[in-house]
Amino acid sequence: MDGNGGTVDPAEEYRLAKLFFEIRDYGEAARRQSLVVEAEPDNLAARLLLARAYYHSARLGRAETELRFIVERDPTDAYAHLMLGRALERQNRPDEARRHLRLSAALRGEPIDAPGHRLTSGPTRVDGAPDHGDDAA
Repeated sequence: MDGNGGTVDPAEEYRLAKLFFEIRDYGEAARRQSLVVEAEPDNLAARLLLARAYYHSARLGRAETELRFIVERDPTDAYAHLMLGRALERQNRPDEARRHLRLSAALRGEPIDAPGHRLTSGPTRVDGAPDHGDDAA
């Protein structure tokens, strides 16, 4: 049920959440996607989109919660480890972040830099796109 007494269609809410994410309305994307996760709590792809929306709307604690859920159930998800590391960095928790950033690099087969250095080859956003100075991760 949605907040208005109607039934939630997870597929439609997912479609809308992706649309809002694409137009950078991360708050609305998170609101829509939280309905999908509520309807399908074991859907890791749904949780990942929710975590991304939380991350980009600076709700880092919520993003962290979703990402920890994902990496507990799929410890080989390199992207979830990367996002979790970045969320922890943004919360000024570099020691915790380093572990997940290193795991992400190792799972992707990339070299692991010295501790304390960024583990990416160049500026990128959490969604994997090149950083152009806007909502960089």
